[in-house]
Amino acid sequence: MSPRRLAADRPGSRDMSQLRRLWRFLRPYKLAIAGALAALLVAAGAVLGLGQGLRYLVDHGFAAGDAGLLDRALLALFAVIAVMAVAIYGRFLLVSWIGERVVADIRAAVYDRVLRLSPGFYEVTKVGEVLSRLTADTAVLQTVVGSSVSMALRNTLMFAGGTVMLAVTSPRLAGLAMLVVPLVLTPITIFGRRVRRLSRASQDRVADVGSYAEESLNNIRTVQAFVHEPVDRRRFQAHVDDALATAVRRVRARALMMVTVMVLTFGAIGVILWVGGHDVVAGRLTPGELSAFVFYAVLVASAVGALSEVAGDLQRAAGATERLFELLATEPEILPPARPVPPPAVVRGDFAFEDVTFHYPSRPDRAALDGFRLAVDAGETVALVGPSGAGKTTVFQLLLRFYDPQRGSIRLQGIDLRDLDPADLRRHIGLVPQEPVVFAASAWENIRYGRPEATDAEVRAAAEAAFATEFLDELPDGFDTFLGEKGVRLSGGQRQRMAIARAILRDPAILLLDEATSALDAESERAVQAALHGLMKGRTTLIIAHRLATVLRADRIVVLESGRVVESGRHAELIARGGLYARLAELQFRSDAGGLLGAVSG
Repeated sequence: MSPRRLAADRPGSRDMSQLRRLWRFLRPYKLAIAGALAALLVAAGAVLGLGQGLRYLVDHGFAAGDAGLLDRALLALFAVIAVMAVAIYGRFLLVSWIGERVVADIRAAVYDRVLRLSPGFYEVTKVGEVLSRLTADTAVLQTVVGSSVSMALRNTLMFAGGTVMLAVTSPRLAGLAMLVVPLVLTPITIFGRRVRRLSRASQDRVADVGSYAEESLNNIRTVQAFVHEPVDRRRFQAHVDDALATAVRRVRARALMMVTVMVLTFGAIGVILWVGGHDVVAGRLTPGELSAFVFYAVLVASAVGALSEVAGDLQRAAGATERLFELLATEPEILPPARPVPPPAVVRGDFAFEDVTFHYPSRPDRAALDGFRLAVDAGETVALVGPSGAGKTTVFQLLLRFYDPQRGSIRLQGIDLRDLDPADLRRHIGLVPQEPVVFAASAWENIRYGRPEATDAEVRAAAEAAFATEFLDELPDGFDTFLGEKGVRLSGGQRQRMAIARAILRDPAILLLDEATSALDAESERAVQAALHGLMKGRTTLIIAHRLATVLRADRIVVLESGRVVESGRHAELIARGGLYARLAELQFRSDAGGLLGAVSG
């Protein structure tokens, strides 16, 4: 089954129910949430109490001319403000902490998930899209959980409490006000749906911007070597313009929603004031009741206006939540079995491919391996040779269990790889790729990558065995030197020796070499070949061979074509047969006996 593509072009959810999914990350902080809610209730209660204080002051202070009551009212106001200040401080502190903590947990969970997703997932998904979700979408949630949700709850309480107090103060005017509520909610519903769609689209366009920038900057040397900067600038600007246009449409829809709500709300207050004024004149309402009613009406209107504004943030958060939880719901194609078989106590390294057929997820119509059979004995060195696309790299990918074959099985010492925990399997395999990976860290960290618990002495011994100390010791800070993004401070041959040192330190039972000396000059190659020769002793080695020197030292040469084994034997035997291997070897001799075997690469 092919991995699921991230639905970047799928419309977002049409309601905010996605936000409920955040509860699994909020649940551990129930105590802090309870404290924030308590502070919120105290602050809301204090504000609502001000209306009744205003009513009492107007009817019994101003009307009776009681100056002493004004003094007591001022003291009461200061007391209420003090309570509000403490409550608001507590709410803000707790809610902000919860927001930071929850978003940190979400980021960690998403990163843990994408680390475990199989390579097949990244065949159909841009890394930039994943990074956008990990950064931009979590930033949206940080704003919402740490601020907007609190504002939404506060204004919901103000709306509910204010509405109740309106009814208590003047049922007649409150009934009139309730007639306006559907009028206000209608544009929120209509415009809200459009804002949600545009929010999801805006986040997707921003992801496109990040994805394009990430790809071009990661390959900056190629970009500049081919003078491709003008084209990349135009294409990047096009992505930026698309993101801007979508964002402007979202902002326009949100602004129109807010303006409509505010006009309807405060227009309704004006009408209600007009009716209330007539009631005061007629004696049906006291001046204090009208003052309190106006206070609560403004409070309710402000709450509705704030809710319409917060709704936009919540809608963006709903889109971000959907995108993040889509990643969290994506299951790796390669999973440990429910009850994994423990690896053998002593891993000798013999393995076998038994009638394996495999299609890459991105190329389901073409078999990378077709009925492939290969048995390798413990301690044997086998070279894989064949034209580009013959399936050599696929053998490595399947042996590392980055993928599972659609048919057939791969066995390590008789155990089907699907019965092993992939982590247990990979701990016994060392890989030296043709294009070595050097991380933006020191030499210590890079060589120690496969064995984090290794001592400095062991790391240095591995570097010496790979003939890497001769250049590492000359760096400004020696092994502590920062090697730059992708090891840009090292040459190609030096990066290759770093990768070899990493494999030496790992001391695996099975060694996979994708022609580990292809980037070295002749002198370095001889030194590293000697190191590899020592490393390969006593362990099973599988080599994707490009150079004739590597082929000659192999115990066996396996020739692949179109995903099948077409020849197998020693160099002299295969030359004598005059088959595909003989033709490929002749091509190499014609070009350069010591150079790359171009037709054999892959």
